[in-house]
Amino acid sequence: MDMNAHTQFCGVIGNPVEHSLSPAIHNAAFQKLGLNFVYLAFPVEAIGDAIKGLRALGNFRGASVTIPHKVAAVPFLDAVDPTACHIGAINTIVAEGGSLTGYNTDATGALRALREGGVTLQGQHVVMLGSGGAARAIAFALGTESGINRLTLLGIDERERTALARDLQSKTGLAVQASPLDDASLEQALPDARVLIHCTPMGMSPNVQGTVVPASLLHTGLTVMDIVYNPRETRLLTEAKAAGCRTVPGLEMFLHQAAAQFELWTNQAAPTEVMRAVLESRFS
Repeated sequence: MDMNAHTQFCGVIGNPVEHSLSPAIHNAAFQKLGLNFVYLAFPVEAIGDAIKGLRALGNFRGASVTIPHKVAAVPFLDAVDPTACHIGAINTIVAEGGSLTGYNTDATGALRALREGGVTLQGQHVVMLGSGGAARAIAFALGTESGINRLTLLGIDERERTALARDLQSKTGLAVQASPLDDASLEQALPDARVLIHCTPMGMSPNVQGTVVPASLLHTGLTVMDIVYNPRETRLLTEAKAAGCRTVPGLEMFLHQAAAQFELWTNQAAPTEVMRAVLESRFS
């Protein structure tokens, strides 16, 4: 595709962005559908100035927003999608007729990954480990769109954990139980849980031997999703497979949050197989 004065551009805004896989994924998808779009990486420190600059450019269509700007970007937008508003963070900007709207496709991406993995959420008991940004996004998606029965939230940071539980209960009405993340609380929560979602950095490269879940607590009735995608199969996922659990790798959530972004910018169905192939080539 030749770029010209009509080429629309998207990009990732964050610091650092050198290792981002987003340009490779999105450019492959644009190319596949023959769209006159390009996706760039923007290392940004002053988020307000960056958004003001992007507003001034006529061909700006949207952005992925990553660490450390997911919360800081919000005040500079014209509108924020209701789920992203509850979460208090965005990871996507869409420019439409001079107006900028924020979305959070981490939420959408997690639910899509679970559903595509054949997981039934309706009426289930879900256990979530961690209470940071990604956990907030997934928890609100579960609370507003999934029909789960109850959520057990286990996290290290007491302030963060109790704030998330309180926000979820008041904004979604979901039954939430929050406790410290330790072996005792895992022993209590996991036997009757159907879905376990791991949202802490434990097990991420280079500390690939890390896991917060004793293998003895994993059981065949459990589906385990790990949002860590590097390595592609974490120790938690390896042990879950060995215990007969259904598993959903973090790569799937990463893929589906990117696909949801692509659809917001282009109004076309994302070519997820092409995007998956690009991702897998980076982690083979």
